[in-house]
Amino acid sequence: MRRWFFASESVTEGHPDKVADAVSDAVLDAVLTQDPSGRVACETMVTTGMAIVAGELSTMAVVDVDSVTRQAIADIGYVGNTEFSADHIDVTVLIHQQSPDIAAGVSTAQEARGGSIDAYDQLGAGDQGIMFGFAVDETPDLMPMPIQLAHRLAARLALVRRQGVLGYLRPDGKTQVMVEYEGRVPVRVTSLLISAHHGPGVDIEKQMRADLMEHVVLPAIPPELLPTDVPFYVNPSGNFEVGGPHADTGLTGRKIIVDTYGGYARHGGGAFSGKDPTKVDRSATYAARHAAKNVVAAGLASRCEVQLAYAIGRAAPFSILVDTAETSVIDPDRLEKLVTEFFDFRPAAILERLDLRRPIYRPAAAYGHFGRPEFPWESTDVAADLRKQAESF
Repeated sequence: MRRWFFASESVTEGHPDKVADAVSDAVLDAVLTQDPSGRVACETMVTTGMAIVAGELSTMAVVDVDSVTRQAIADIGYVGNTEFSADHIDVTVLIHQQSPDIAAGVSTAQEARGGSIDAYDQLGAGDQGIMFGFAVDETPDLMPMPIQLAHRLAARLALVRRQGVLGYLRPDGKTQVMVEYEGRVPVRVTSLLISAHHGPGVDIEKQMRADLMEHVVLPAIPPELLPTDVPFYVNPSGNFEVGGPHADTGLTGRKIIVDTYGGYARHGGGAFSGKDPTKVDRSATYAARHAAKNVVAAGLASRCEVQLAYAIGRAAPFSILVDTAETSVIDPDRLEKLVTEFFDFRPAAILERLDLRRPIYRPAAAYGHFGRPEFPWESTDVAADLRKQAESF
């Protein structure tokens, strides 16, 4: 049986790119709170002393983007310093109306222009592109183990900072986990890496290493996966006193692999944050994950990847592919037909099925969009019906 290794990384909410994602999704949620049909494409750049928020809105909502931006940054923990903090930065807002050509294609799908077939044909895809959803039976949440563990470390690192358990921690940080596999089965963690933003006067080797092992690693990693002699790298470049947007410029949408499956599955290239759910980059990727997760939860495959492709202004997907890497327990062609029967991938159908026109996106800006049961696309509500239908053939 082949022995192999796979590593994935995560970042904390204070990472510069995640600060940008948080601002963009905070603006989106502010719009959807007032106007569930609002259209948003919001991009953010954060750097020393400055946040620039730009993009397109088509909405009746009245949003104070400056205040929303400062609040998102404060919530992350950037307050009280002069280099980058909610109360000291300059906020530049460059927001304009969405292109009328794009708006027209989304609002009236090509299928509907000659007379609508049904209500779901009214809404066209907001852009062309390909989207992937994935699930695998390596963890209870049906996520690849490396990215799930990396997210746990990053989230735990933020928690002990917020709770004051480790008072020297600051908001920025990165984690990385390598997992050893035997065949398709993950068996142990073989190395860990945490880069933690910190205040002055911290002894990384003597103090921080022991603190992070006790308060972050041991609570986050199941003991059966963690050898006692696992290599554990802490701030391998040395001090990490200068962090966040003061150290590196952050941009919305630059952590798409962290947001999805940690490189374990394919990615279509589109980012999520700052995009309202008519944008299939976001909603169709969620729908593909929903479908793939239900296939695996139904026991019809041990792993499943769903690819969707769209043409701008058309409601129906350009193509649909279901790939189980030869783990399907039924005929693969039949499984693909089941997926297309049980899941309507037209944008309007996705919005309704997953109830996406709500302000639920700000929490997704850090620690991954998948493997978190609070989000509707993580539901396995279709699994039982899928299994029952598959058993009837």
